[in-house]
Amino acid sequence: MSMRTLGLTAMIAVGLCGVAAAQSAPAAARSISVTGQGEASGPPDRAQISAGVQTLATTVAEASQENQAIVEAIMRALAQQGIDKKDMQTANYSIWPEQQHDPQQANQVRITGYRVSNVVNVIVKDINKVGEVLAAVANAGANSIHGVNFMVEDTAALEQSARAAAMADARTRAEELAKLAGVTLGEVLTISMSSGGGYPMPMMAARESYMMADMAAAPGISPGQLDVNVQVYVTFAIH
Repeated sequence: MSMRTLGLTAMIAVGLCGVAAAQSAPAAARSISVTGQGEASGPPDRAQISAGVQTLATTVAEASQENQAIVEAIMRALAQQGIDKKDMQTANYSIWPEQQHDPQQANQVRITGYRVSNVVNVIVKDINKVGEVLAAVANAGANSIHGVNFMVEDTAALEQSARAAAMADARTRAEELAKLAGVTLGEVLTISMSSGGGYPMPMMAARESYMMADMAAAPGISPGQLDVNVQVYVTFAIH
């Protein structure tokens, strides 16, 4: 047999092997991918209050001492409201000069005093006492409230309900698509999930910000409902 004949025979053999391999490979799986939405709501069970104190004096020492005295009064008022020390935390402390332009000299400024700002974050575990705590810190000397955030301590139950709703929504969407396409919905191939609310365990915040005046009575506070949102991305096989 000539070399040319041997080469042709080898090419035919390789070609037949390739056809056999192609015939034995499984066909690509057909699928439908959908997004399911789920939501669950529940009442908040705690709140975080950010109370601030600003003081102004001619020297840093005077402004700091006055500020510290008010902050200590606020801490005592919080303790009287049943707030544990571990639930009080300094969130911001800053000092800056107050400056005034000199009208007699262009581009000249002079320091007229120093302002000290101290912000304390407070966790209120009894949601019914938020108004009373706000009144207490205001009457103790706080002159600004930077935020009232309503929270759910444990969102596991809300997340579970939201996930179940999202999966049910995803299956309903997939079944509708399969029916329109004239195919049968099969098993789940892949699932992924994302949660709403700004952090891994969703917790929505209701915010208020206002300057404090003399507040003898507790203000009316409405915590409302908090929502947990979940999205699932599901791929179903179709037949």
